[in-house]
Amino acid sequence: MEKYEINKYISTFQDKIDSFIDIVDLKLQRSIVEKSEKRMSSPDFWNDSTQAQQIVNDLNGARSKITSIEEVIELFEEIQAFLEIDDESLHKDLVESILSLDKSLNQLEITILLSEPYDTNNAIIDIHPGAGGTESQDWAKMLYDMYLRYSEKKNFKVEVLDYINDEKAGLKIVSILVSGKDAYGYLKSEAGVHRLVRISPYDSNSRRHTSFASVDVIPEIDDSIDIQIDEDDLRIDTFRASGAGGQHVNTTDSAVRIKHNPTGLVVSCQSQRSQLANRKKAMILLKAKIYSLKEREFEDELKDISGEKKEIGFGSQIRSYVLHPYSLVKDHRTNYEVGTPDKVLNGELEDFINEYLRYRAK
Repeated sequence: MEKYEINKYISTFQDKIDSFIDIVDLKLQRSIVEKSEKRMSSPDFWNDSTQAQQIVNDLNGARSKITSIEEVIELFEEIQAFLEIDDESLHKDLVESILSLDKSLNQLEITILLSEPYDTNNAIIDIHPGAGGTESQDWAKMLYDMYLRYSEKKNFKVEVLDYINDEKAGLKIVSILVSGKDAYGYLKSEAGVHRLVRISPYDSNSRRHTSFASVDVIPEIDDSIDIQIDEDDLRIDTFRASGAGGQHVNTTDSAVRIKHNPTGLVVSCQSQRSQLANRKKAMILLKAKIYSLKEREFEDELKDISGEKKEIGFGSQIRSYVLHPYSLVKDHRTNYEVGTPDKVLNGELEDFINEYLRYRAK
C-alpha cells in the first residue's frame, strides 16, 4: 500500500469516526446503560416480562455501540502510533491495521443504520408468485430457498408457518418467521417485487421467460403494542396441514386460516401440531399484519400530502435477476449490481442489504 493510499485512508477514517461518535452519542448510550442496570437491579424487574425484555435489549444495544466505538478509536490510535514511528519494517502491520479498521468501520456503520423502530424484531416473510403459473411459482420457490440459505449464513432460525406447493413445480404461497438479532432490520430490504429473466426449464422450445414474485416483510410484534381485534370480525377455518413439498402430513385438521373481514387480511399457520397452537400463532401474525397495514396507510397519507407518487404493480420491481442472455443481479433502488446471480440465489445477500440500508439512511 502506497503512502498516498495510506493518507487517503487516514483522512476517511477520521471523518467517519467523528461522524459515528456524533450519531451514536456516547454520553446518551452510557446514560442508557446506567439507567437500565439500575432498573434491572430492582427485585420486581421481571414482573412485567415484556417491558423487562425491552430494557435488556436497550442495554445490550447501548453496550454494543459503546464497545464498537471504543474499538475503532483504539484501532485508529494504533495506526497513528505506527505512522509516528515511521519504521519500514512495520509497514505490513500498518497495512493489516488499516484493513482491519476499514472492516470494523463498515460493520459499525451497518450497526448504526439498524436503529429504526422494529429493526431488532423478528421478521415475517410472505412470498407470492405473480401471474404466469408454473414459471412464477418456480421463481417464488427459488426466492424461498434463497432466504433459507441467507438465514442459515446469518444463524437465523426459520419457522415455516404456511406452505402451499404446486403439483407441477414451485409454490403457491409461503409464510416464514425468521428469528434472530436484527432479523427485520436486515430483511426489510427484500420487500417488493422481484423479477427473474431466464431460459425456462419448462418451455420445450427453450424460450426466454420473465417471471415475477412479490415479497412482503413485516416485523413480528409483541404484547407491548396493543391491537384490538373483534372476534366477530374473524372467519376461522381449519384444514389438514402439510409441510413443504407434501412432507409431515397431519391426519387431523390442525392447520388454521383466519380472515379479518374489515381489512381482508388472511393469515394461515400449520407449523404447530395442535389446532389451538396454530390458532394462537395465526393471531400473532394477524396482529402484526394489521399493525403493519395501519403504519403503511399512515405513510401513504403523508406521501399524498407531500405530493410523492407511489409506484404500484409489477412494473415497480425492486430487483432483477438476469440469468440469460447475460448474468446480472441489479437492485433498482440503489443501482448496486453484481454479475454472479448464482451466488446471490445461494443466499449471498449481504452487500445488497447493506447498500439498501445506506440508501435508506440518505
